[in-house]
Parts: sequence; structure tokens; C-alpha cells
Amino acid sequence: MSGSVKHLFITGGVVSSLGKGITAASVALLLKQRGYKVFLQKLDPYLNVDPGTMSPYQHGEVYVTEDGAEADLDLGHYERFAGANCTKQSNYTTGRIYSTVIQRERQGGYLGGTVQVVPHITDEIKKAILSCDETGADIVITEIGGTAGDIESSPFLEALRQLRVDLGPENAVFVHLTLLPYLNASGELKTKPAQQSAGILRSIGIIPDVLICRTEVAMEEEHFKKLSLFCSVPRAAVIEEKDVKNSIYEVPIELAKQGLDSLILRKFNLPENQLDLSLWSAMVARAINPERGKVRIAVVGKYMALRDAYKSIFEALSHGAIDQSLDLTIKCIESEDLQNRDPHEFLGEVDGILVPGGFGYRGLEGKIEAVKYARINNIPFFGICLGMQCAAIDTARDLAGLPDANSLEFDESTPHPVISLMDKQKKVVNKGGTMRLGAYPCILKEGSRALDAYGSTEVSERHRHRFEFNNDYRERLEKAGLRLTGLSPDGKLVEVVERPDHPWFLAVQFHPEFKSRPLRPHPLFSAFINASFKGQKK
Repeated sequence: MSGSVKHLFITGGVVSSLGKGITAASVALLLKQRGYKVFLQKLDPYLNVDPGTMSPYQHGEVYVTEDGAEADLDLGHYERFAGANCTKQSNYTTGRIYSTVIQRERQGGYLGGTVQVVPHITDEIKKAILSCDETGADIVITEIGGTAGDIESSPFLEALRQLRVDLGPENAVFVHLTLLPYLNASGELKTKPAQQSAGILRSIGIIPDVLICRTEVAMEEEHFKKLSLFCSVPRAAVIEEKDVKNSIYEVPIELAKQGLDSLILRKFNLPENQLDLSLWSAMVARAINPERGKVRIAVVGKYMALRDAYKSIFEALSHGAIDQSLDLTIKCIESEDLQNRDPHEFLGEVDGILVPGGFGYRGLEGKIEAVKYARINNIPFFGICLGMQCAAIDTARDLAGLPDANSLEFDESTPHPVISLMDKQKKVVNKGGTMRLGAYPCILKEGSRALDAYGSTEVSERHRHRFEFNNDYRERLEKAGLRLTGLSPDGKLVEVVERPDHPWFLAVQFHPEFKSRPLRPHPLFSAFINASFKGQKK
């Protein structure tokens, strides 16, 4: 093993949303299973400092790391595939880079010099990338958001070009992911967009070492040869990434069949070692061929028009289904649809109901209706973040004699704020990065379903919220049947609530979906899926 940290840069071309994140995560898994320690990083070209203040419709899910970073959803792919925790070093945006440079300029850090994109912005980008060397990784994988040719991506690509010179070709390898569109009318697979994409990179001094081609149909040898010739990439380094049929977790297996990981290690002049995908392959086999039966779960959310808004929720549900060997069907329901129509129309044929997090009043009453429907009809219920707060509001209104109960987030004049602003949040003015973020411990009570699932009285989970269960209503809501089964170590914050009079009713203030992995399904999701399946017979 060389003493130098190796850097793998993954760029994209033609169109966005090609799957660079899944490709980067798949490569990380393969390299990890060959014995290398891998760290992953995403560089996003937008000007927001982080996605924390962005609408899910704009950006999709905001992923939260252990150390409290609000980050791009691709970090979820990194953690799920590679099985290693990301950190604040794993996601840099243009806004974060520029903020650092401008702050330094305001402090006189440039000694009166003119601050420019090159070298000051590009130097800061290189510094962000090289900071990952301190993680102890053998190989750092850096994914560049956007596509080649975007104005916003130009400084990042220029920084990568410079790093290739600084580090040398054996320490800096480029993988370019591009699209080969298929024209149904002519029955042709077209390579020209990929050629032009690679040409844009060449024009700024970057020649890809590996070309990965996303395609709906299988490539012919003529396509491989043409791309090799016109993209200046050896034929052996042109890799097909055809759409998988069943699960995104098949992608690493398909890439390994083509020797992508071996190719990258040879480029780095590193030993290939033995690849062990036995556990991963067994998990994929269970996912494709479940043995116990089928289960139907309703997810009642506010952003269903964009599935990426609940990416980790859907993946954690699939992990639970894989663990229980069940064929999962997810029914996506807009919470607003439940406000003026009979909930039975939407929820009458599901086995379990999950209400995830969200912000803002829109659709809140629909989420509360979903909680109520699950409670009354004895359908297994799982509430997360706002879903837990809705469970508290439902109990207060229907069972505790507080019909006007609400959260102060949505009704500042409510006479019964069963959900209130956390004390530490009351003086917060800035919205970005100021919520309760990252991993915090939680103590579970004996005899609780949460303890049964976790198997441990103390757990650690990731949070992202400003509002919390109002302690003034603890006694009244407990008398109404809502048991508080998980608290912060000091006992001041309610983290888990349950209904012992219900087959399976559990809600949490934290976000367990962020810690679920296909090889290590989150215990709460696994327990929820199992309870939903068993409830079919009842």
C-alpha cells in the first residue's frame, strides 16, 4: 500500500439524476470489500450553504449525518452501500466554499490582494477535498454534482484538473458517468451525447480514465469501440451500467462482473486483493425472492410528488422487508388528500401506516387523520418526527379532552400547545443549520416495544427538529393512553411514545431511517414491517 491517499473523482454528463450517487456508493462497496478503507464526499454546485433550508420539492430529502450536517441525499446512498458514516467533510457546496473565502477576505486574510475564482476558490475546493485525507482512508471518492458544461460546476472541475497535476495520475483517477439514450422510433442506441460530454471535459484538460454508460438496453461491441475511439478511453475502460430489474442493490454486483473495481485499483497501482460479496449477494437474493409473503405499507406524507423527498424512508422500509423476507408494496398518499375525503378510501387495504416528518401547516390535518385511522382500526402505526408530534396531537384532541390542541409551529394561539418550541431554540434567529441536529442518546423504558426491537435500553439516533413534546402535558396524555417510552438521558425530552392498548403503535422524535442499512436493517423498521404482516391475519 502506497503512503499516498488515492483520490477517485466521479463526474456526470448529458443529464442530471443519472445515478452518480449510486455509482459512487457501489464503487465504494466494491473497494471496501477488497480490503480498502474508503471515504466518500459530494461536492454540490448550488449556492445554498447546505440543503437545510431548501424545499424537498427543490432538492429532495435532506440527509443528516452523525455529527449534525444537513447534507445531500446521496450521502444516504454512501452510508447504505459502503456501511460507513459520513461527516461534515462529506458534503461541500458552492455556498459553503464561497462563504469561507469571503469571510477570510473580510478578516484581511488575503493581505489586500484581489480575490478570484482561480486560484482562491479553486484552492478552497482543493482544500475541502484534501481534508478527507485526514480521515485515515486509503481511497477518497469525490462525486461532483451537476453535469459537465454547467456554469456552476466549472470551478469544481478546474480544481479537479489542478489536483490531477498536483497528485499525479496514480493518485487521481477520473470516472465519467454519461447517458446513452435509446431511440424507440429508430431502434438505436446513440453515443453522440456521451462523446460530446467527454469532449467538454477534454476541453478543460480532463480526460476520463473510465467511462461508465447508463443505458436502458444492452450495448453492442460497436458502441464500446466508438466510445473508446472518440472519448480517448481504452476499450477495457468503457463500462456498461444497464438499468437493473429489481433493486438498486444489484448495481455493485453488475459493475463487479465487468471488473470496474479491479480496473480502478490497477489505475491506482494498488493490489486488487480478493473481492468478497457473499453477504451482499445473499441480501440481494432475499430482496428479489422473499419467502414469507407480501406486505402493504402506506406512507402518508406532504411531498409525495417527489419520491426523493422520502428516499431514506423508502429504503429503510425495504431493508425491513428484506430482513423479514417479505415482498413490500409502498402506497404513497398525499396527506392533503385525507383532509376532505374518507381516509378508508386510501387506507382501507394497507397493512401498516407510516407518517414521516415534514415542515409547515400544509397537510398537517391529513397526517393527524392517518394517525387516528391507524389508532381506531388497530393498524400498525409508525410515526417519525412530525409523525410523532401528530400522534401526540391526536391523543390530546380525541382522548384527553383537548379538542383545540396543536403544535405552536402551526398555531401560535392554541390554548393547548402539546408540541412546543424547544428551550434552546427560542432565541435562535438564523434558520440554516440551527435545528437540533445529529446523533443524541435516548433511554428506553422496560416493557416497551421500542426496547423489544432494539434489545438495548440506551440507543443513539439522529435528529432534525426545533419543536418537541411539551412536558406540561406529559401526565394528561399518559392518562389518555400514550405511554412515553423513550426519553433523553436527563429525562427532559420525550423521544419515543407508544400505545400499549394497540397491536403496534410507536412514534419517535428522531429519524431512524438515516441509520438503516441493507445489511443491518433498522430494528424499528423491521419490527414495524413484521407487525404489519402479522396484522393481516387478525
